[in-house]
Amino acid sequence: MSNDATPKTILVYVGLDRIGDSLLKLPFVRGLRQAFPEAHITWLAGKDTSVYAGIMAPVVAGLIDEVIECPGALTGEAAGVGISPKELLKRPLGGRGFELIIDTQKVALATLILFRIRHRAFVSPFGNFILSSKKPPKDYIFPKLMQRQLLDLLEITTGQTFPTPDKLDIELDPGLHETAAAALPSGPDYIGLSPGAGGLPKCWPLENFIELAKEQVEKSRVPVFILGPQEEDWQNEIKAAIPEALFPLQEDGLGKAHDFSPQLTMALSTRLALAVSNDSGTGHMFATGGAKLISLFGRTVPEKFMPMAHNLTIIRAQDFGGREMHFIPVGAVSQAVEAVLAD
Repeated sequence: MSNDATPKTILVYVGLDRIGDSLLKLPFVRGLRQAFPEAHITWLAGKDTSVYAGIMAPVVAGLIDEVIECPGALTGEAAGVGISPKELLKRPLGGRGFELIIDTQKVALATLILFRIRHRAFVSPFGNFILSSKKPPKDYIFPKLMQRQLLDLLEITTGQTFPTPDKLDIELDPGLHETAAAALPSGPDYIGLSPGAGGLPKCWPLENFIELAKEQVEKSRVPVFILGPQEEDWQNEIKAAIPEALFPLQEDGLGKAHDFSPQLTMALSTRLALAVSNDSGTGHMFATGGAKLISLFGRTVPEKFMPMAHNLTIIRAQDFGGREMHFIPVGAVSQAVEAVLAD
């Protein structure tokens, strides 16, 4: 390993990366490259896959040099880094070493396993930074917001300051903007609706989205449903209830032609007057694209997973009597839509 104080090799450990996670973590990734422009940065998703190795790879090109995904996520085996106590009996990653390791999680087993990797410096929030080479002040309180958690780790590691961004800018291919303009031409007020999420407990009932869409049609607006591959079966039900609804990703196979690229949805977001979404990857895409966003939360907490939107309204199920998404009334979302559009 190098004797230079600036690390030449860096390992960042996360459990996994879905679309929403990857966008929330992007300010940290950019800040890490800014702080260490010459380092070889390895991103380790120890417990599952990472979209940084797939559909989000173009976004982190030049920022991350190598992405390692949990082997077990692809083979069905219980193999990975930070999964089994048996990993403590050997050095992970085939004995590779890194001058700096940043552990972004607070899970004891994963941290102890990572600590077995040869390193010169180790930063981890586990156990109030008990194993860390660098530590925050004694009165430090670990923040709830994911972006701030990661940026704090970067500040602790580097001694530099990294402000929390109020929005996330991603430069899109001009061709995507042209494609989005063709799919949603100027004229109507388009209301984006994303009824899907990473799991059904995070989804506001589909019939509520349909009722909300009908109200938009009555107000001479056009509901635009953004359906990913896992939600395409909902299209017929929605179309039967709302013939005026648009499905740009399904029209002429547009989504499949672009491998359902997040950047395409971001481009479509620029055509929307407003968007309504569950706590989901699509919600974060709406925010990144610049759409005014109404974000619906149930079991998950906005204090940690809040999208980086320049105009954000959060509606929580807990404010209506429970943690489940069905507690959010359609009327509350309708009122929020009118308030945002009137602002």
